[in-house]
Amino acid sequence: MEKSSASPNDSFTSAMTLTEEGLTNVPKRYILPASLRPDGTLSNTCHPLHRPRIIEKVHLACKKLGFFQVVNHGIPLSVMKDALEAATEFFDLPNEKKMHFLSSNVHDPVRYNTSLNDIKDKVSFWRDFLKHYANPISNWIDLWPSNPTGYKEKMGNYTMAVQQLQEELMGVIFESLGLNPSYLHEDIAEGSQVMAVNCYPACPEPDLTLGLPPHTDYALLSIILQNHQGLQIMDHDGKWHSVPVIEGALIVQLGDHMEVLSNGRYKGVLHRATVNSEEKRLSIASLLSLALGKKVRPAPALVDEQHILSYKEGGFSDFLDFISGEDIVEAKYIDKLKINP
Repeated sequence: MEKSSASPNDSFTSAMTLTEEGLTNVPKRYILPASLRPDGTLSNTCHPLHRPRIIEKVHLACKKLGFFQVVNHGIPLSVMKDALEAATEFFDLPNEKKMHFLSSNVHDPVRYNTSLNDIKDKVSFWRDFLKHYANPISNWIDLWPSNPTGYKEKMGNYTMAVQQLQEELMGVIFESLGLNPSYLHEDIAEGSQVMAVNCYPACPEPDLTLGLPPHTDYALLSIILQNHQGLQIMDHDGKWHSVPVIEGALIVQLGDHMEVLSNGRYKGVLHRATVNSEEKRLSIASLLSLALGKKVRPAPALVDEQHILSYKEGGFSDFLDFISGEDIVEAKYIDKLKINP
């Protein structure tokens, strides 16, 4: 049954609604402090790394950047386009249809909302989203939207394909760390997969706000499909780089749980979402980690005298508890997992 644990709030206003009202100025609630605004000073150097088929290149990408792009990954372009089409159709629904899934409870397996948390955010972000659990898909798909009518089929086909790709990529990344490529294979195959379907409407003053603030994902691995440029990553020198849209490519990002598992050899990549005044941007992020009740801990083979144990164990459920009580703009989940020497 399509049901939300939260009652629709009369004060709720989505970013899509604001855009449709034809505003010429960003409401005060969305204006970031000057230090957090996109300042337009991007580096001219981008890092669109096509997935090399050698472990050394994967290691370099993970170590130096925390992300790479993959092509020839086996997911048909038609499946990717169908997923973006399903997302477009959902966000284009009348507001009352989407409000059926409105929820501020981060533990709900299916929820629609705006910004990060429309109730707790001190500053809002120019984004509407639909998040739903996805693995195993048979456990969750009945809870997904039935309207638009093709949503379950189109998003379901992409979800299953990207889950398989994530499992394959995990083996490559583990091997790049010197681990057996089948390390934790069963746990990963049975792990959590959260689909974050994001809509960033055209914004009248994109230099004053962001779609998402700088953050790292909690996951072991995130795979992102985007239809327009807007994702930016920060390099080790503190410079922002726009991630280009490459036809047929998918963006692979390391998250906090990968930082924990690798005992700090790889870091979760800091990234943000910018907005623009011309067009609506969509992104679909598949976030992979272990199952809700399981903990990620540093791989024993990656702990030695030169690399002392630097992280506590943590899991998906711990992350949900964390974001229930913290503003992620001010507090970082990974900091809670670090062991202070």
